Amino acid sequence: MALAVMLLNGASFRSGCCRHKVLLSSLGPLLSNSKLYSSYRRPGAEPEKKLSWQNADFSFKKSIDHLKTQLSLLKKETQDYLKGPGGNPLSRHLLEQTRVLWQFRSQEDLNKWVISSDVEIGGKSEVYIKLGRNNQAALLYGTLNTEVPRDGETKYSGYCTMRSRPEVGSFNRKKYYDWSNFNSLYLRVRGDGRPWMVNIYTDPYFSHQKDDLYSYFMFTRGGPYWEEITIPFSKFFLSSRGRVQDNQHPVWLDKASFLTLGFTIGDKVDGPFQLEIDFIGLLNDRAHKEKFAYEAYDKNTPV
Repeated sequence: MALAVMLLNGASFRSGCCRHKVLLSSLGPLLSNSKLYSSYRRPGAEPEKKLSWQNADFSFKKSIDHLKTQLSLLKKETQDYLKGPGGNPLSRHLLEQTRVLWQFRSQEDLNKWVISSDVEIGGKSEVYIKLGRNNQAALLYGTLNTEVPRDGETKYSGYCTMRSRPEVGSFNRKKYYDWSNFNSLYLRVRGDGRPWMVNIYTDPYFSHQKDDLYSYFMFTRGGPYWEEITIPFSKFFLSSRGRVQDNQHPVWLDKASFLTLGFTIGDKVDGPFQLEIDFIGLLNDRAHKEKFAYEAYDKNTPV
């Protein structure tokens, strides 16, 4: 379906006939259930009069160029897969102690992240991101406002987030992070003394798990000095829709879980905030032996 939609988006019918309109009208019911159309609409927003696929730009040349690009990406992915895990030889993968996932040295590095705030639900918090001094870090700053929007539905407000974009492979396939060779998250940051929440977003198998989130706290001390923070993955706890779950389990570090990493501030304190991030990486701490920091139990224990 994805390949058919891609070719349809790039198809060109520039003659005087209306064959493309007939084709779109016939494929409309099929595409209405795909990811090109979403029935979700925020409260108060006007319904869209056209489906997203009806606003597609038809160009046969663009379709061919896009297909060539995707095939080249597929070739590179195949070569990396045959070379070893993550495109590295197996010996290097087994001996790897640290790995830098993200570092911020250019605008291209910032484009790999997305920022958002409670403005999406009618709030008044503001958040911005830019390169720091000498282009050596990402500066996340803004103002937190806990005023609840007067829509009669929202009860809480006041948060800002920074979240990495999901990696996409050839033909828009999802790519996952494989962190199974490491046991800790390693960051170099400089904050203003406010606490943050580090979030790991997963790609669940069942739809009712789409709001599952692994989180842990990151406390910044403020001041002019940088600090290096190590957060073991065994400390991350499971929550869903803002509620900590009773049934806890360790974070799965294989390729079937990770999609994005994010940072959230929501300490219910109005006012400005800022956080500088030099890099985000992984660490294999041989001294850390803890498997899981929280109690795990069987809810269906036989009597």
